[in-house]
Amino acid sequence: MDLVGSVGKGLLLLLLVPFLQWLIRRVQLSRIYDKIPGPKAYPFVGTLYLLFGKKPHEIFTIIDQRTREYDGIHRIWVGMTPEVRLSKAEYVEQIISASKHTEKANLYRFLADWLGEGLLTSKGERWFQHRKLITPTFHFHILDGFCEVFAENGSVLVECLERHADTGRPVNIYPFVTKAALDVICETAMGVQVHAQTTGEDNAYVNAVYELSSLFMERLVRPWLHPDWTFRRSALGRRQAELLAVLHGYTRKVIRERRHTLEEQHQQEPEHNQPEAEKDTFGRRKRLAFLDLLLQSATSSGLLSDEDVRKEVDTFMFEGHDTTTAGMSWALFLLALHPDVQERVHQEIDSIFHGSDRPATMQDLAEMKLLERCLKETLRLYPSLAFFGRTLSEDVTLGGYHIPAGTIVGIHTYNVHRDERFFPDAETFDPDRFLPEHTERRHPYAYIPFSAGPRNCIGQKFALLEEKSLVSAVLRRFRIRSHRTRAEQLIVNELITRPKDGVLLYLEKRVP
Repeated sequence: MDLVGSVGKGLLLLLLVPFLQWLIRRVQLSRIYDKIPGPKAYPFVGTLYLLFGKKPHEIFTIIDQRTREYDGIHRIWVGMTPEVRLSKAEYVEQIISASKHTEKANLYRFLADWLGEGLLTSKGERWFQHRKLITPTFHFHILDGFCEVFAENGSVLVECLERHADTGRPVNIYPFVTKAALDVICETAMGVQVHAQTTGEDNAYVNAVYELSSLFMERLVRPWLHPDWTFRRSALGRRQAELLAVLHGYTRKVIRERRHTLEEQHQQEPEHNQPEAEKDTFGRRKRLAFLDLLLQSATSSGLLSDEDVRKEVDTFMFEGHDTTTAGMSWALFLLALHPDVQERVHQEIDSIFHGSDRPATMQDLAEMKLLERCLKETLRLYPSLAFFGRTLSEDVTLGGYHIPAGTIVGIHTYNVHRDERFFPDAETFDPDRFLPEHTERRHPYAYIPFSAGPRNCIGQKFALLEEKSLVSAVLRRFRIRSHRTRAEQLIVNELITRPKDGVLLYLEKRVP
C-alpha cells in the first residue's frame, strides 16, 4: 500500500509541476501585460469569451467597438496567449517600418497547411530570398501584359450583368465579381483559363477558398482547437484536409503541366531564337503567367522546388483573388451610394474612351486618376485585410508600455484608417482625400491597406490595375444604385473584409 501511495504521489507531482510552472509563467505574463488596458480576461479562454456564440458580422462589430474604446493600444488574451493590439499610426510605424519585426504573428500558423512557407507566412532568410526572387515577376512590363486579361474578363463580367439591368430589381454583384476575379487570377497566376463566369457552375476551387477562410475564424475563437494535435482530429480539421486536397491537387496538376509545356518549348526553340519565344505564331506577345515566371526563376536559381512554387502560387491565388473581389465590390457599393462621385467617374471614363468599346490599355488605366482615388478611399473605409499581425523580435515600448520580445502584435488597419487626426469626418466617403495636396503631409502609416515597410504587399500594383479595369468596365456600361445604406450593409471578417450577404445594386444601362 505504501508503494502504491508513493507511486500515486509521484504521478500527482508529475502532473502538478507542469501546471505550477504554467501558473507561475501566467502570473508573470499577467503582471506585464495587464498594465496595458484591455477587457477582463479569464483562465484558459482569455478574452475570447466575448466572441463565443457570435455570428461573423457580430464578431467584427465587437472587435471594432473594443478597439475604439482604447487610445491606440490595448491588450487581449487569445486563450492563454497575450496579444497587444494597435490602432494608431505612430505605434504601427514602430513595428512594421523596420526590418526587425518581419515575422508574422503566431496565428498565421493556422494557414501553414494551406500556404506552407509561402511569401505571406515565411520568415527570416527564406522570406528574404523568396521575396527577392518573386519581386521581378511584378515588373511593369509583366503587368502591362496582364491588362489584356483584365479587359477581356471585364468585358465578360459586363455581359453577364447585362440581363440584370433595367429590371427594377437589385442584383447581388458579389458572385459575379468573384467569378471575374477568379478568371483573372487563374490566367495571370497559373496561365489557365477556367471560364468561371461562363460555365454557370460553382467553382470547386473558389468554394474551397471561402470555406477555408471560414474555418480559420471558427478555429480562432475556439482555443481548444489552437493546438494542431486537437485541431487535426476534430471535424473542422478533417474538413480542412478535404478542402486542401482540392486546392493543392489542382495547383500541383497545373504546375506539372506548365513545367512540361515550358520544357517542350525550350527543347523546340534554338538557343539563338530565345528572345523570340515571347511571341506566338501570330506575332503577338505571349502572356507569361506568374507560374511561368516562377518556374523560370526556379530553373535559373535552383532555389525553388516544385513544392516551393506550389506554395507561392497558392499564396498568390489566395491573396490576389479574394482581396480584389472584396475591393471591387465595396468600390461599386460606395459609388452606387454617391451618384455625384459616380457621375464624375463617368465623365472621366467617357473622356478616355469617347463612347468606344475598345479594351482598356495600361495608358487608359493610368489616366483614371479619379477612379484610382475612389479605389483608395474604398480601401481606407473597407481595407481587404482589416487586421494583420507581427511577432516582436525584441522588446519595445509603445505608448509608455513595455512589451517584451516574442509578443504577438495585432494591427487593426480598419481602425488605423479612421483616425480623425488624419481623416477628418472619417466615416464619410471622400475620394479627394487622396489628392496630392492632401496626402503629401499625412503620416505615412495612417493609410496601410497593403501593409507597409519591408513586408508590404508585393502585388498592390497588380490589385489596383485589376480593380481599375473591371470597375471601369462596369461603369462604362451601367449607372448603379445601391439597395442598402452603409448602416444596413454589414461586414463579415473571415480573413478578408467581406460584405455580409453580398452587395445588392440596381443596374441601369447608359449611353456615354
